[in-house]
Amino acid sequence: MATRAAKRVFCPCRWFYSTSKWSSPQQLHRWHEPDGVRTKILVYNSLTRSKVPLVVPKSKPISWYQCGPTVYDHSHLGHACSYVRFDVLRRIMKHHFGLAIHQVMGITDIDDKIIVKAKELGEPASVVAQRYEDDFLEDMASLGVLPPDRYTRVTDYIPEIVHFIEEIVAKGYGYTASDGSVYFDTDAYGDQYGKLQFGIGQEVSDESTHSEKKCPRDFALWKGAKPGEPLWPGPKGYMKGRPGWHIECSAMASFVFGPSLDIHTGGIDLLFPHHNNEIAQCEACHSVEQWCNYFLHSGHLSVSQEKMSKSLGNYVTIKDFLKKYSASQFRIFCLLSSYRSGIEYTESSLKEAVSLEKKLSSFLESCGSYVRGQMVGGDIIESDLLLELSTCQRDVLSSFADDFDTATAMKRLLRLVHITNRQLFSDANVIAGRNPSSVAAVAGFVESQMELLGCNLSSSQGSECMNSDVMDTVIDFRSRIRQLAKASNDPLKAEVLLACDELREKLKAQAGITVKDSNCGATWQMKRGR
Repeated sequence: MATRAAKRVFCPCRWFYSTSKWSSPQQLHRWHEPDGVRTKILVYNSLTRSKVPLVVPKSKPISWYQCGPTVYDHSHLGHACSYVRFDVLRRIMKHHFGLAIHQVMGITDIDDKIIVKAKELGEPASVVAQRYEDDFLEDMASLGVLPPDRYTRVTDYIPEIVHFIEEIVAKGYGYTASDGSVYFDTDAYGDQYGKLQFGIGQEVSDESTHSEKKCPRDFALWKGAKPGEPLWPGPKGYMKGRPGWHIECSAMASFVFGPSLDIHTGGIDLLFPHHNNEIAQCEACHSVEQWCNYFLHSGHLSVSQEKMSKSLGNYVTIKDFLKKYSASQFRIFCLLSSYRSGIEYTESSLKEAVSLEKKLSSFLESCGSYVRGQMVGGDIIESDLLLELSTCQRDVLSSFADDFDTATAMKRLLRLVHITNRQLFSDANVIAGRNPSSVAAVAGFVESQMELLGCNLSSSQGSECMNSDVMDTVIDFRSRIRQLAKASNDPLKAEVLLACDELREKLKAQAGITVKDSNCGATWQMKRGR
């Protein structure tokens, strides 16, 4: 069958061909559009390296497996960036497109790094893993990341993992080494291995040093027993040991969702070898050609063009970050770029996020003041403002449908804010009349969109409400003092009235608050500059 041009990665016949050199010799892999209901969303699928329609099951929730942490240390912003971005995608799917989702996150609570850390601390590996898992969950809650519907921990699924390995070996895709380790036989699996590989020279796996491996790219399904390490009964006929890294996610995802999966997510660093090997294991075990329909990968968070990581020591822990910045500020930082792109962590980029948060909060405060009648507004042209709102609503949804393009959606929201502010603070000599309903509609849309994306701007608005209550109290107190002074023959009457007048002038000059006195009391309004 003839290959297609490289640029035509998705075509009506529902087959995917790639002329890219993934490995040598060149490999061609098929991608089937799954059966189900087409949504309005296009997603960038790492299996096709192109945007394809997101098709979801007809009568059950989307099955979504997400690689979670290896719990051996505190989580840093590099981890947070990936989890926050996929949290945004999940929120968009649910709230904007009404999709039902069953999300599972796998937690690796036994691994070489955990064992090393446990030896350093002189503690059992299980204690270390539990401590840092609790720490991770606390960090995710602090960042406003919604918890998955289910967590799966490796040590809770050892029997299922062992059974999964036995199935692979029984089908001729596994072999044993003298130390009791079991390896996946990539040559036996054939030319379908490497569906996610990028570029030549990535065939060697992360465990390539074992002398008994048939091929350098073969990888461990089961690691034979080593002195001082946690051990579990192995597959039938094999020694005690513990699971290899890649088999853990394959087995846990399969136990929950069965032989097929709709969406799999993780950082781009997991694409090879981890996700690549997950595919091989699952398709070998389940005897299927397409185990997972969509692989979505998030870009790295970098510092000075180097990936933020513990090994390089260029990381900032989530807890340390939140001492200086808010969770909403970090989320806005993430929203300003595509979830697939890398982000450079700099003070200037964080200042932009902080500035945008303040701009949005100030906008909502101003709109609230205008709607409550506490601020003198400009010339609000209701028909123009409502038309702009309708266009913005359409554009935001269209952006989300295009591979969850939050950067464009944010630009569109900020344009709506700018246009509304321009009317709200216009210097028109003749006021056409108050139109609080249109301003309230715009503010409600902006606020709801940010909340649906996980940004909490209510803290600043709460502060505004508190300030409004304080102002009501101050003006009421001034009015009562003024009325008492006017009704009194006290020698200090003139000084009291003068002090009330001075307070009124200071409020206008320093805070833009206009106080109007009458026989019935006093009212106040606030006018802010742009």
